[in-house]
Amino acid sequence: MVISQLFIATRNRDKIAEITDLLQILDIEIFSINDFPDLPPIEEDQDTLFGNAVKKASEYARFSKMASLADDTGLEVDALHGAPGVYSSRYAGPDASYEENVARLLSELATTPDDSRGAQFRTVMALALDNDVRTVEGCCRGVITRERRGHGGFGYDPIFYYPPLLKTFAELTLAEKNRISHRAIALTKMIDLIKTINGA
Repeated sequence: MVISQLFIATRNRDKIAEITDLLQILDIEIFSINDFPDLPPIEEDQDTLFGNAVKKASEYARFSKMASLADDTGLEVDALHGAPGVYSSRYAGPDASYEENVARLLSELATTPDDSRGAQFRTVMALALDNDVRTVEGCCRGVITRERRGHGGFGYDPIFYYPPLLKTFAELTLAEKNRISHRAIALTKMIDLIKTINGA
C-alpha cells in the first residue's frame, strides 16, 4: 500500500501545526480534524501512551478511510516517579488548561531541589493503515524550572528547560523545537517508515 493521503488524528491545533510542519518533506496530502468536522471525539482511556496512540490512530483510520497518524505524549518527572505521564493533559482535572496543569506541577515540585528536577517528554506515535498499526517513540530529556519562561510552544513547554540550548521549550522557535523535541524525534522515525512503505 502506498500512502498518498494522511490524516493527522488529533484535535490539538498546536500538535497539528508541529506535525504538519515536519511532514512537509513528504509528497503526500495531509488532512486534519479541520477537514472532517463531524468526526466523533475519541476517548483517551488507555493507561499507557502506547495504548492511547494506537487507539486513536486505529479508530480515526476507520472513520476517515485513510492512513491515520496519532500520538500520545506525556511529561515524565523523575521526582514524581514518572507522573504526570499518560495523564499530562488532564493533570489538574478533566478539562484543565495548560496553565492549570503547569501550576499543579510547579506546586508539587516546590520543595524538590534543583538537582532532582530531571524529566523527559516522551511521545509514542502510531500509524494505522488497513488493519496494520506501526509505532515509534521519541524522548527528550530536560529539567523542570521553578518558574515559567518564554511565550512560545504549549502545554508544559514554559517550564521544560533543555540544557543543550540553555532555553525552555517555550523560548525556542518552532524550527528550533522541531529539530530536537520528543515529537520531532518520533516523527522523524515515522517519516522514515512512511518512506519505506512508499518504496522511497
